[in-house]
Amino acid sequence: MTTLKVLFWMCIFLVFYTYLGYGVLLWLLVKIKRIVRGRPTLPDLPADDALPDVTFLVCAFNEQDVVDQKIENTRLLDYPREKLHLMWVTDGSTDDTNQRLAQYPDVQVVFTPERRGKTAALNHGLSLVTTPITVMTDANTMVNAEAIRHIVRCFQDPKVACVAGEKRVIARHESQTAAQGEGLYWRYESTLKKLDSELYSAMGAAGELNAIRTALYQPMPENALLDDYVMSMRMVDAGYRIAYTPVAYAMEYGSADLAEESKRKRRIAAGGLQSTWWLRAMLNPFRRFVVAFQLLSHRVLRWTVTPCALMALIPLNVLLVFMNAGTVYTVCWLLQLLFYVAAFLGWWLSQHGRKNKLLYVAYYFLFMNFNVFRGMHYLRTHQGGGAWEKARRA
Repeated sequence: MTTLKVLFWMCIFLVFYTYLGYGVLLWLLVKIKRIVRGRPTLPDLPADDALPDVTFLVCAFNEQDVVDQKIENTRLLDYPREKLHLMWVTDGSTDDTNQRLAQYPDVQVVFTPERRGKTAALNHGLSLVTTPITVMTDANTMVNAEAIRHIVRCFQDPKVACVAGEKRVIARHESQTAAQGEGLYWRYESTLKKLDSELYSAMGAAGELNAIRTALYQPMPENALLDDYVMSMRMVDAGYRIAYTPVAYAMEYGSADLAEESKRKRRIAAGGLQSTWWLRAMLNPFRRFVVAFQLLSHRVLRWTVTPCALMALIPLNVLLVFMNAGTVYTVCWLLQLLFYVAAFLGWWLSQHGRKNKLLYVAYYFLFMNFNVFRGMHYLRTHQGGGAWEKARRA
């Protein structure tokens, strides 16, 4: 029975630490750092004549429906026109994406007919970039006008190799529960990224909006499922930092429904497992302790051990209750039942176009963890390159 009790409390600790405890600990560590070193300050925004040339890179596959909107959004960017170079990599596109882009002579279109996935497209496009900084964004995300200026400001720190912008998920209507759950998750994730960046470095950059020092880019294996994450974390492994700036942000609509969102979560989980193996040397605390601590706490646990611990809590708790291990285990079992009932009600309400934020949080939490197991299966059976099925947006 003692072994069961130890396993049970280890699982409780893992689940709590991964999803709440690390955030609390990170907040405390940042507070201590501010007391010792003071609150960090960013340099002033550079004047126009001091701004570097920047390539604004978009990788797109069959995005004819958003080309005009994306170009219009690009035109609104507050950056000198002569220093902003627009490049679209449209490898494998079979719709009218290239024809629509042909209407914009200032856009450099890079195209090969074979579709090999986004990672191959990034490798292709970045091999042709000549500017010192490359800003990358998705075709279906809209960027705020001041984003590039704020990103460039972060690069004034020579230790910064990559800058991560903020991802904001918006819903077209109130009943779009998938977008609301995704948006809630990204608000919490953005808070962790901001604290991570202040402690030492953000743990990865999202593909919706990020930028790199072009010279530091290393071509990636074309079967990479999380190209943005692998690309940015390689730079951290090389001794640089990822800065996070929430004042540069990209907005996109959430997934059309939970089935479409599940495609994204499955791919992210599979990519997380894949990249954890590829970047496993970074988990060695004797190399760089803070990086290993942040990477393990923020990324690796949620993609590997913690979902298994969450599922293990059910049989462990049942066994301890039947073995009369004590009142505390009965209370824990009742709390688990209450949580799963709340998650079921959150799912049921979402299926009927109604919402309750508290109940939906419980459901979305289980939804994310369930898709980690789907990601494990996807990675085990995945034989292709980096191409994947896009999730339909609302």
